[in-house]
Amino acid sequence: MPTAREFRLIPRSGEVIRVTRTASVQFAATPLLFRVIRVHDWSTYDGWAWLDGYELNAVGEAVDRRSIFVQVGGLQPANPAITSRFVGARRGSGGAIGGVVNQAAALRP
Repeated sequence: MPTAREFRLIPRSGEVIRVTRTASVQFAATPLLFRVIRVHDWSTYDGWAWLDGYELNAVGEAVDRRSIFVQVGGLQPANPAITSRFVGARRGSGGAIGGVVNQAAALRP
C-alpha cells in the first residue's frame, strides 16, 4: 500500500510525466516523456508501480507504447507546453492521432 505522499504522486490516466534516473536507473541515459494509460494495481515493492502508456517525442506525439516499472516518488511533472497539447484532444476524432491533435487536420475547414 502506498504511503499518503506516494498516493498523491501516482499519476492518473491521461497525465504526461517526465521519467528520469530518479524514477529508475533504466532511464539514466535517456529520460523520456510518458503519457499514462493506466497504473496497474499489481503487488510490487513499496513505492514502485507498473505504468502502461505511450513514450512521447519532444513535441508530444506518441512514438511507442510501453510498460515501465518506476519509483513513484521519482516521477516528475512534464513541461506544461507538452501537456497543454492534450487539452481538448479527443480519441477517435478526425484530427486526433493517439490523442494528439494533428495540426494539418485541425486547420482544415
